[in-house]
Amino acid sequence: MTGSQKKTALKAPKGVPDYAPPTSAAFVAVREAITSAARNAGYGHIELPVFEDTALFARGVGESTDVVSKEMYTFADRGGRSVTLRPEGTAGVMRAVIEHGLDRGQLPVKLCYAGPFFRYERPQAGRYRQLQQVGIEAIGVDDPALDAEVIAVADEAFRSLGLTGFRLELTSLGDDECRPAYRERLQDFLGGLDLDEATRERARLNPLRVLDDKRPEVREQLAGAPLMLDHLSDASAEHLATVRAHLDALGVPYEINPRMVRGLDYYTKTTFEFVHDGLGAQSGIGGGGRYDGLMEQLGGQALSGIGFGIGVDRTMLALGAEGIDPAAGGRVDVYGVGLGSAARSALVPVLAGFRRAGLRADMAYGDRGMKGAFKAADRSGAAVTLVVGEEELAAGTVVVKTMATGEQHPVPLDSALDHVRGLLDS
Repeated sequence: MTGSQKKTALKAPKGVPDYAPPTSAAFVAVREAITSAARNAGYGHIELPVFEDTALFARGVGESTDVVSKEMYTFADRGGRSVTLRPEGTAGVMRAVIEHGLDRGQLPVKLCYAGPFFRYERPQAGRYRQLQQVGIEAIGVDDPALDAEVIAVADEAFRSLGLTGFRLELTSLGDDECRPAYRERLQDFLGGLDLDEATRERARLNPLRVLDDKRPEVREQLAGAPLMLDHLSDASAEHLATVRAHLDALGVPYEINPRMVRGLDYYTKTTFEFVHDGLGAQSGIGGGGRYDGLMEQLGGQALSGIGFGIGVDRTMLALGAEGIDPAAGGRVDVYGVGLGSAARSALVPVLAGFRRAGLRADMAYGDRGMKGAFKAADRSGAAVTLVVGEEELAAGTVVVKTMATGEQHPVPLDSALDHVRGLLDS
């Protein structure tokens, strides 16, 4: 094949990141930290479809949102049905709960999910068209203590990763009692502003969405806008006060942000966002809130719910801003070096036994030679290297080398596992 005939190397689509070693280890560590915090609070795993009927998101997320009106990947399948790659997780979880009757059992239904979500956005650092999230949902009980638990799970996940530079912002978006009157008040205010036609239409459909406008010329006009926190019903105000009391008792610090508006229509009452100032203008690393009324809107019971979505991509950027590697340590615990084919064959079952015992083990394959094999051992990050040569093979031993100190000594092959465990535990 000539140079002119060479095929161009293919690349991932724009805005779709790959996570390959060694970065993928940090990705897995972040995802596992969040899901582990959820499991510790009793959240069971749910695996969601990657695509759903488009109507689910139009009804559940809200047609006036940017997510639905501008960002969804929607297409007709071969049967002519309109389907959409999932842009968020809550609507899909709610659909699954209704479809499988999970809301007919013990409440609250507590579920955790993880995976890719899809939004056609302008790609930026940590803002991708295929974004990775972990989310939890607690459905069926309207209890401020449950709100505080959901928030505390996220807080614990971030802290378990070593993050310290994040803040929790908290507000309330009211309930059915106070939202209609506030909506009218806000629409009256917005009607007096110099807004473009598209923004006026948004104000007509959902005036709260205008408060989320990032354009400086619009934000300047919004400085005197009425705030939901100043017009809460007694029930919503009491709910927020109780959530705050629970967070205080749990030792979860927070700031009240009266101007917070989340990008989805279904939020009510408790609403929150975790932000990290090390990420610049796009500072959010996760957030969520209560969505009373969403289940009924999707054809289920009139049950309440609360949840969060945490960006794995965004959390990794926050960790990088603080100089934290959540996957510090080696790819494996033990690395085997066999000097010669017979020695390598002897190591294979030994390392298989290490893996069965729960240790991560790898070895140098192929005829690398001693220098190349030991270089591979260094790159693996293993704490211990096992070396078998002709002499060890004849004696039924293995040389155990502690990589941090360089100390090494022979150990019988049949006791290598116990010996290495002792070294790793010390």
